[in-house]
Amino acid sequence: MNRVLPEGLPVPAQDGLAKPYWEGTRQGRLVIQKCRGCGKYQWGPEWICHRCHSFDLGWEEVAPKGRIWSWQRPHHPVHGALNGHTPYTIVLVELPHADSVRMVGNLLCGPTDKVVIGAKVEAVFEPHDEADPPYTLVQWRVQEG
Repeated sequence: MNRVLPEGLPVPAQDGLAKPYWEGTRQGRLVIQKCRGCGKYQWGPEWICHRCHSFDLGWEEVAPKGRIWSWQRPHHPVHGALNGHTPYTIVLVELPHADSVRMVGNLLCGPTDKVVIGAKVEAVFEPHDEADPPYTLVQWRVQEG
């Protein structure tokens, strides 16, 4: 797989509340929170359910597929390591099979490619084994056909 991110970006914190998410990505799995009280999914990770306010939250694997809900294309780097790597495309992906929660991520596409709201996307698990500590980033790509 071609490296998508440039060298020098900070490594994501992989401990605390989001640890199960990062452990899942290392295994090529998309894992998000699910409330054991009301049975609803949520993202991002929280100590309390967004809907019923239960503290009884677990983690569950969901299909790594969704639809583009929104998008933007930054032209100015938000970090020095991104100098010369703009524009890039960020998408808000809705997971319809997981209570329509939405996740932010990069869309793997060209800097001027057309982005279609509602387009089906699938997760791409991009390992960064050389990082300290190693991590796997979830990127998104438009599904073929």
